[in-house]
Amino acid sequence: MLLLTSAITFAANAQDPGFQETDVQKTSQTNFKFLSLSVDPRASAMGGAVVAQDMAYSNAMFYNPATMAYMQSAVSVGVMNTQWIADITYYAGSIAFRPGNGQFGVFGISAVGVNYGDFLGTVREAGNASGYRDTGTFSPSAMAVGFGYAKALTDRFAVGGNLKFAQQDLGSSIVDVAESGDDQSRDYSKGTMVFDFGALYQTGFRSMNFAVNVRNFARELKYEQENFELPLTFRIGVSMDMLDFAEIDHDMHTLRIAIDANRPRDFSEQIMVGGEYTFMKIFSLRAGYTFPSDLEGLNLGTGIQFFIDERIGGAINYSYTAFDVFDSVHRIGAHFSF
Repeated sequence: MLLLTSAITFAANAQDPGFQETDVQKTSQTNFKFLSLSVDPRASAMGGAVVAQDMAYSNAMFYNPATMAYMQSAVSVGVMNTQWIADITYYAGSIAFRPGNGQFGVFGISAVGVNYGDFLGTVREAGNASGYRDTGTFSPSAMAVGFGYAKALTDRFAVGGNLKFAQQDLGSSIVDVAESGDDQSRDYSKGTMVFDFGALYQTGFRSMNFAVNVRNFARELKYEQENFELPLTFRIGVSMDMLDFAEIDHDMHTLRIAIDANRPRDFSEQIMVGGEYTFMKIFSLRAGYTFPSDLEGLNLGTGIQFFIDERIGGAINYSYTAFDVFDSVHRIGAHFSF
């Protein structure tokens, strides 16, 4: 196979003497970018390196739904808020059910909504002294609602998927003026079905996990003339409690390190590195970094967990992300299991 690949490459180059490798920039090739934002503060604090993490609660549907398969409680509920750049606000929520002690798998529902704020609309007008006429304000928005399912096929291997309906509403725009002088508007709202898939493998070597995930697989859409694609990503990751190599009480201390390799459709390949130290299974400190990145800097976060028993409990998490010339991003969220 290697020889065949080399031969084909050599033949292609030989047919084009002027062939040279070019640096192709993949930026700004997708729309519906809200689907790729990290909304969970725990995941965000770790730089998004969570595809192989033990996210055995409902928020896993926003990352790798397969990890939800090992949820121990009957019900898990999560709510989150993200104060994004430019006064954009994200709201997200999830709920998962584990009927029959997991023999039928885990079912979930997730939702995310985006408030982009109000914008002033204008249209060119030749008779106006300024050359423009105000058309009032408009408020773009976006949302996605999904159904998720995860199943542990063995005690080490699980798969999961999401089927989502995503919609983006850019408001209406004046496209022409009728002979009567009335404005003719057109609505710019698009929706489509989106699919996510993931798999998780617990290797059996200490606490090492390996996982793969594909997010935002969907058909192309079009507003006017040019088609656009959704922000498809393919990710592989590994995670492990590094204190497995130390003779230490894991009920007192854990230090999980995670590394993800991310291949997005509209950006260069990325490496995400995150760490989470937890004391007495109650208090956690987290940090993470993604590179390369245009503006996003260091991610930091903390969390407090509480348990009534092994199935009833919850957590409150917060994360901070430095964002270069923009204001810092803050995320807060909580999830409960019972």
